[in-house]
Amino acid sequence: MQMEHVPSVCCFCGCGCGLYFHVSQGRITGVSPSRNHPVSKGNLCVKGWHSYESVYSPKRLTHPLVRKNGRLVQASWDEALSITVDAFKGVLSQHGGSAIGLLSSAKCTNEENYLLQKLARAVLKTNNIDHCARL
Repeated sequence: MQMEHVPSVCCFCGCGCGLYFHVSQGRITGVSPSRNHPVSKGNLCVKGWHSYESVYSPKRLTHPLVRKNGRLVQASWDEALSITVDAFKGVLSQHGGSAIGLLSSAKCTNEENYLLQKLARAVLKTNNIDHCARL
């Protein structure tokens, strides 16, 4: 059985530590730190060491869910996004932008985080935006 070591960057915070995913038969089986990475210098935190585990978690969401009659049910992306847009519009019209807050993710690129803050400030009229690295 051939084990590949695929270089990557940890996505659990903004540090960007270097790591290698251990891949066997197309499946990630573990992780190890990149010894020469300029940020992590051969180290990983507990999140980095366990970064691959969520990939195959049975609890991982694989499709949108919406609440109907008090229960979460599978929905199409169009339906889920339409419900979300309508909910945002309702909150904005009734309470204004200060009633909305957005949380961004270290798993997004800098460009995606920039676009989210533009959406928050220019479209939703709120400055209530934060990032998971501070949580």
